[in-house]
Amino acid sequence: MRLKGRDVIEITDLTRDEIEYIFELANKMEKFAKSKCSLLKDKILALLFFEPSTRTKLSFEAAMLRLGGNVIGFSEPSTSSIAKGESLADTIRVVENYCDGIVIRHPLEGAAKLAAELSNVPVINAGSGALSHPTQALLDLYTIYREKGRIDGLNIALVGDLKYGRTVHSLAYALTYYDVNIYFVSPPELRMRREVIEDLTKANVRFKEYFEFKDDVLSNLDVLYVTRIQKERFPDPAEYQKVKNSYKITLDLLKKCKHDVVIMHPLPRVDEMDYQIDSMPNAKYFIQTYYGLLVRMALLYAILGDAPL
Repeated sequence: MRLKGRDVIEITDLTRDEIEYIFELANKMEKFAKSKCSLLKDKILALLFFEPSTRTKLSFEAAMLRLGGNVIGFSEPSTSSIAKGESLADTIRVVENYCDGIVIRHPLEGAAKLAAELSNVPVINAGSGALSHPTQALLDLYTIYREKGRIDGLNIALVGDLKYGRTVHSLAYALTYYDVNIYFVSPPELRMRREVIEDLTKANVRFKEYFEFKDDVLSNLDVLYVTRIQKERFPDPAEYQKVKNSYKITLDLLKKCKHDVVIMHPLPRVDEMDYQIDSMPNAKYFIQTYYGLLVRMALLYAILGDAPL
């Protein structure tokens, strides 16, 4: 299984076999996650972050450093020539001369695809507009796999901002590769985007939509994936005010779930989850960030690596 030199712009750029190959590599990367190796010692990764990021940017940076490589780039466009009016196309054409691969996060949908079309080095989408975040989907799948031992046969709820939350869009598409039941739970105003629903229908994925939690759904869940309401993506602040307090995951709510339900969150969180949940063994959102490091190490190695593992 070879992914060398590949772009990863959408989760559907990968097959199920390729995703599970990345999982195998991620398992092997664990021995390097607290130390350092030289698998990418001669490689340079450029991180072009046109939007704020903590976990995605730092985990890509840490992944590259753990693999022995080097990192360049920016996390604030105002510190680059973007502030002088340079186009995204020109930025990509310049940066590709300095690196072996590019990781890009951008507020506009299609930006990562454009970068990949222009670049002569591999491009990884670290979040593009409100639509896609493929490496988050990879680490979400890997978290489920590590914590439940499987993905097939599970009942998985995606909860919260399903309209603007790009993590749930990519995860929904990723789950089309598996035999699962998906429950979409959101306020009506934030229901899953219609194009995603249409694509899942065409793929014969089993799913249902709910505008509130149902006891019979909660009692069957294996995975509860919670997202915050994406305030920054609302075109109308009044629309955000209507839905900002629409739901909250509480200890009482979780009493209706299976004792071993896995609780996930892509973070950051705001007020959609009771902080008391953090002490529960079910809470996996911080270990989820660690799994993200392993997955991004695996992906970078698969795309940029030459040395045998």
